[in-house]
Amino acid sequence: MTTVKKDIIASLIIGEICAWLMLVISKNFIQNFRLWWLLPIVFPVLCAGGMVAALLFKEKLLILYQFAKFFLVGGMNTLVDLGILNLLIFVSEISSGLWYSVFKGFSFLVATINSYLWNKLWTFKTGKGTFSQFLVVSFIGLLINVGIASLVVNSIGIQFGLSAAAWASIGALAGSVVGLIWNFLGYKFIVFK
Repeated sequence: MTTVKKDIIASLIIGEICAWLMLVISKNFIQNFRLWWLLPIVFPVLCAGGMVAALLFKEKLLILYQFAKFFLVGGMNTLVDLGILNLLIFVSEISSGLWYSVFKGFSFLVATINSYLWNKLWTFKTGKGTFSQFLVVSFIGLLINVGIASLVVNSIGIQFGLSAAAWASIGALAGSVVGLIWNFLGYKFIVFK
């Protein structure tokens, strides 16, 4: 199977996983999402379309092609992180304080293991890069991610009339966005160089 086919299939798989995770997470934000059934159909196609666009630049701008793959994997990891976090919040009914930070740390760790596997085997496709290097870069990412998420949830507090669970997801998303650049640069130039 060619690299192009593998990339398109991987992006379709990531898109499908992301679509279902978005449906689960959206329960905290949208009560009557009538077109939910379209998401698992449309989102994988959008992800594959983005990958096709990135493949056009593969020869001239390898870093852009790798960033597109990293972005897809990172999006999936963010949704894995949010999905686990929301599950823990749902089960425990705790959405702030010390336990929120513990839940966020755990969900980040699961997403990090998923990230290592996808980035090593697909994004950067290299046998180089040990898991210990990945963990060091990811630990700094964890501090950035959990620090920002905890700041938003515990210091800024609930805004815009959202529920506590929805605001906890907003905090987690803010942490993920801030950590994105650090993680890409760390993985690209330190772990999978």
